[in-house]
Amino acid sequence: MLSLKSLGGAGTVTGSKHLLSLGDERILVDCGLFQGLKNLRDLNWQPLPVSPRDIDAVILTHAHLDHSGYLPRLVQGGYRGKVYATPATRDVAELILMDSGHLQEKDAEFFNRHQLSRHQPALALYGVRDAQRAVGHFSTAAFGQTVRLAGGASFRFRPAGHILGAASVDLEWGGRRIVFSGDIGRYDDPLLPDPVPPPEADYILIESTYGNRIHDKADPTEALGAIVDRTIARGGTLVIPAFAVGRAQELLYHFWKLKRAGRLAAVPLFLDSPMAIDATELMSRHMGDHRLDSKTCRQVFAIARYTDDVEASKAISANRFPKVVISASGMATGGRVLHHLKAFAPDARNTILLAGFQAAGTRGRALQEGAPELKIHGLWVPVNAEVAHLDMLSAHADAHELMRWLSACPRPPRKVFIVHGEPEAAEALRIRIGRELGWPAVVPRLDQEFEL
Repeated sequence: MLSLKSLGGAGTVTGSKHLLSLGDERILVDCGLFQGLKNLRDLNWQPLPVSPRDIDAVILTHAHLDHSGYLPRLVQGGYRGKVYATPATRDVAELILMDSGHLQEKDAEFFNRHQLSRHQPALALYGVRDAQRAVGHFSTAAFGQTVRLAGGASFRFRPAGHILGAASVDLEWGGRRIVFSGDIGRYDDPLLPDPVPPPEADYILIESTYGNRIHDKADPTEALGAIVDRTIARGGTLVIPAFAVGRAQELLYHFWKLKRAGRLAAVPLFLDSPMAIDATELMSRHMGDHRLDSKTCRQVFAIARYTDDVEASKAISANRFPKVVISASGMATGGRVLHHLKAFAPDARNTILLAGFQAAGTRGRALQEGAPELKIHGLWVPVNAEVAHLDMLSAHADAHELMRWLSACPRPPRKVFIVHGEPEAAEALRIRIGRELGWPAVVPRLDQEFEL
């Protein structure tokens, strides 16, 4: 009997791992890190309920850390199979996993040097070598290509928008057809294609990040321009924590539009994230996976000053002249943006712009909820800067768009599983699916098993 168990991404918006089992064969769709609240992060250190050696294949919907970031840990634990992904996802995942391994090593070293951890010594969940080993397991498949796996399963990737290379997974196994939405992107996104609707399926797993919210319909370029104008008028700096893959490139696009309209004038714009710089270059390598032509691509990504080295990044924090700084990570959980927040959050002339979803337990969520101070590198930093939030820049479909994608399915599935959302969002989407479509839907609990 084919069964489904969510080992992550159930009741929370991070850690996506969905396990299909049939006899002795097991397929894992996504292999993400838990992020945010400490009780969730602690799960990354716990063994999975199934041995990595007993998993036969991993299928990756996209490269974001909450979908790919556990792969090095899986390989550490003895996983020997392939990790299937689109070519762009493979390239982006290499950047993200290598960066994740590096940051975890650096964080452990920092905590040990300053004796900030209760654990002696503080350890990295995994390191750069573990990330390299995980990347060695990747095998790529183009959108629409049928991939046949041992045990009789087969699957195809379908474009999902969201970020470069992102896909939904259309999988057939044991006489059942299951569609995993992955993270669904926005319709009419300026950079990425519309998500392709699901095919006829027996079961659908759908994300619910924004299952209870609707994005602002205001023009994001104009909204961004207004924030820049008032920040610069105060003599301040605009700091934007941004996901290095996807959000950083979309922000550059809107800043390019502002510059073409004469709005940015001489205000310097810095992209201070080595991974975001590399991800921007990947846009040129995978031209078929986004909407920009080669000329526009060159123009958009030439407007920022790229900061590769640490000394140049420190100089940005030390410089108090008006400017715009885009830096990772997007929820302020780590990376160079923390140093910029330490430098600029205390000054009321400055602005911190949140440009997407902020998971519970992250510094980004604390800022969104009006926290008067942030704990960064063991110190409490006052937040006197303006905090702005433009959720229309999110790469996730909102509740209306999730329903648009789901309702395009040619016939009702037997059941819809609602995953990758905080409890209120997932429950709201479950109720809406039942009310508007009349389809049975359920919000799985962590490690709850379903027979399909």
